[in-house]
Amino acid sequence: MQRYANSSTGLLLISLAIAGCGEPPPPETVEAVRPVKSYLIEAATSGGKRSFPARIDAGRKAELSFRVSGKVNTLLVKEGDRVDQGQALATLDGTDYRITYNDRKANFDKADKNFVRAKELVKKGNISKMDFDRLEAEFKSARAVLKSAQQDLNYTKLTAPFSGVIAKRYIEKFEEVQAKQTVLDLQDLTQLEVKFDVPESQLREFRPEEETAEAKRAHIPVEISFSDLPGKRYPLTFREVSTKADEKTQTFQVTYAMEKVDDMTVLPGMTATVTVDFSGYLNKGIRHSVPARAIVGDFKLDPKAWVIDEQSMRVKARSVKVGRLLGDRIEVLEGLQPGERIVTAGTPFLVENMKVRLMPDQEQAEPRAEDLNYQ
Repeated sequence: MQRYANSSTGLLLISLAIAGCGEPPPPETVEAVRPVKSYLIEAATSGGKRSFPARIDAGRKAELSFRVSGKVNTLLVKEGDRVDQGQALATLDGTDYRITYNDRKANFDKADKNFVRAKELVKKGNISKMDFDRLEAEFKSARAVLKSAQQDLNYTKLTAPFSGVIAKRYIEKFEEVQAKQTVLDLQDLTQLEVKFDVPESQLREFRPEEETAEAKRAHIPVEISFSDLPGKRYPLTFREVSTKADEKTQTFQVTYAMEKVDDMTVLPGMTATVTVDFSGYLNKGIRHSVPARAIVGDFKLDPKAWVIDEQSMRVKARSVKVGRLLGDRIEVLEGLQPGERIVTAGTPFLVENMKVRLMPDQEQAEPRAEDLNYQ
């Protein structure tokens, strides 16, 4: 009897072993890890100065020319001469123009006398109204022709339209010149212009949308310096900014005015460095500038950034407050802190608390102010 019991127990154990082999244990769940590109936020720089190569230009300048052709009879100035408004600069030989004027004057005098007589005769009925109208038309035509001849004679004299300095002379005495051919360059040096080119992203800082032009310029001091005068800086006053980019460089030209200085000679054509201090403007709430693709969602209603916890390597969406677009970057006013890392590529595939790994070609950290200088 004991033998049968042992046999039954053995069969039961074999049956359980076979049943266990037919049902493998459930597989372990492997958590997906999403590769992403990232950007490390550094502390906002306390600086804000930008430097631009600049060139000096005259506040007023004019390329002077005669309005008629002829031979240069007198040349009264040379390069570097200071002239006053209305001062004679050069004259053409006016012999031919004077002859033409005298001929037109004779025709005018004749037409004038005929018209005066016609006014008396038409009152008395001695000439017809048709004859009177013809004599009146001849008088007006002769007067217009005489005025044109007088202007041509006057145009043989070239005078200064404003006070300034003769910067360049292109002609010599006795030389034949054509009408509208440039003969002299006149420049007003009492106020100079400083011109420099600004890239698109920097131009937006010159023209912020949230401030008036007057208030904005009060926060952005602009100074000019020269390489041969270290340590000396001169203030500039805003004048204008172009609204059309240069076709080759895709930059915009900004113009500032520079008052005349007594301790040095500044002439058009010289080069200098303009320093623009954006500190007062940049520190007005702007914290960071990050790649624009790092901000997801609606920029106006609910912009967010995916922040990476570098301990757990998990991501969480965080609402942020954004400012202006600066090319391929965007200002973040609130929501992000220095030292945090955000996702810049792969955001459409992320969910809350997803585990991620950083791809090798990560974004560079936010540039420093000195790295943005344009020397």
